[in-house]
Amino acid sequence: MTGVAKRVDAIDWPAARADLDAHGWAMLPYLLTAEECNATAALYGPGDTFRSHVVMARHGFGKGEYRYFAYPLPPLVEGLRTALYPHLAPIANHWHERLGVDARFPDSHAMFLEACHAAGQRRPTPLLLQYGAGDYNCLHQDLYGEHVFPLQVTILLSAPGEDFTGGEFVLIEQRPRMQSRAEVVPLGKGDAVVFAVNSRPQKGTRGDYRVALRHGVSRLHSGHRHTLGVIFHDAA
Repeated sequence: MTGVAKRVDAIDWPAARADLDAHGWAMLPYLLTAEECNATAALYGPGDTFRSHVVMARHGFGKGEYRYFAYPLPPLVEGLRTALYPHLAPIANHWHERLGVDARFPDSHAMFLEACHAAGQRRPTPLLLQYGAGDYNCLHQDLYGEHVFPLQVTILLSAPGEDFTGGEFVLIEQRPRMQSRAEVVPLGKGDAVVFAVNSRPQKGTRGDYRVALRHGVSRLHSGHRHTLGVIFHDAA
């Protein structure tokens, strides 16, 4: 995990924070190597690596499927959670301060998980998603209990234009008393996007106000697409 941790530490975090404050999302280019992407995508399938399997069409979530990882997490997934969290916690705390939310997040992910587990949120939430031609993911938010870390990370494990076509990562910002705004994130293989789980502060003429974000994936036209989702709070 030394290589991944070094890559995380080398990210231009002031620039990422500025993008998150301005738009609710930020690109983290080249977070994983092609080899790491391939090895992670190859994990998909039945076995003890995962705790549950969700076929999206059965629940009205879209088309495609995903599997939640079981504890212990694969080293790469665990390492990403551990390395990313300390850079994101100050941003999350600043957002809560701006929104007037009392809760604050500790410095380490292990300490945050202790609070989640004490509240009954003990099921791991990182997940691996798989899409084929015609599949898509409806707009949604990943909220699993009382303790919610307000940022999450998605990493594209497949190559656009080679492994699949279509299948863009989409964010919709719902602004009070205004029409919604859409963003399409131009991810390449190994790129990550960090974005608001639920809502973020937006500066207005009378101070900060709350805007809600939802995310999804547009319809795949061809091929197969794998994505790693790194969520920092556990589920009840």
